[in-house]
Amino acid sequence: MGTHDPTVTFVGNATTIIRYGGFTLLTDPNFLHRGERVHLGYGLTSKRLKDPALTIDELPELDAVLLSHLHDDHWDRVAEDRLDRELPVLTTPAAARTLRRRGFARAHGMGTWRHRTLTKDDRAIRITAMPGRHGPAPFHRLLPPVMGTLVEFGPADGDPELRLCISGDTVMYDEIAEIGRRHPGIDAGIVHLGGTTLLGMLVVTMDGAQGASWVEATGCASALPVHYDDYTVMKSPLSDFEDAMRAKGLRLRHIERGETLPLARTTGR
Repeated sequence: MGTHDPTVTFVGNATTIIRYGGFTLLTDPNFLHRGERVHLGYGLTSKRLKDPALTIDELPELDAVLLSHLHDDHWDRVAEDRLDRELPVLTTPAAARTLRRRGFARAHGMGTWRHRTLTKDDRAIRITAMPGRHGPAPFHRLLPPVMGTLVEFGPADGDPELRLCISGDTVMYDEIAEIGRRHPGIDAGIVHLGGTTLLGMLVVTMDGAQGASWVEATGCASALPVHYDDYTVMKSPLSDFEDAMRAKGLRLRHIERGETLPLARTTGR
């Protein structure tokens, strides 16, 4: 793989490392170990079941963090204590306000459909906030605001060469279809799954069937599943997503913890 070829490394839960053209991005940093617990608000906690593939000390030098929302399984106490406070963090406006109060001065809030562009030499990454809703209405108002992210890779003075969409911790709802209408030709999706269930009944992330519907609605040519078996609150196994993707005739790419995969442009786009 050349230095300009995008790749993704799966660390665990929703944490990935995305590399392209000299850039390195980290998503949803969660470095707690198996057996440790995260707080989800309202006195709710969940125990981690899997170790991350890397420790925070093993991270490469980073250019930015993409944070879907401010929950402990996406921004944990290890990240809070150990990440460079001068590192740009692109996230929801609510999360950015909180992080700036905690000393992360370069936390930037992004409203839905807003974008920022990072440039380095002759390469650019354009990052656009996508819609997301952390649970069914009206219960999503009790949980942190969440965003998906469209990451477009390409030359600084030209059109994108590849588009990657990260779902964030969302459930399916009407506005998701707007992603595919506004941004046709998305090459790959990173899909947050798990059917995360709170209080034994409230499902706040996509289960397998919803995940496949998200891939179909956004028009992603392929999908990489994450966020499905790291915590006790995750009730929908990866096999649910595999079955639903197969039933819809959609392309699924598996990625194991610690594995790095190339992100390829859709043939003919």
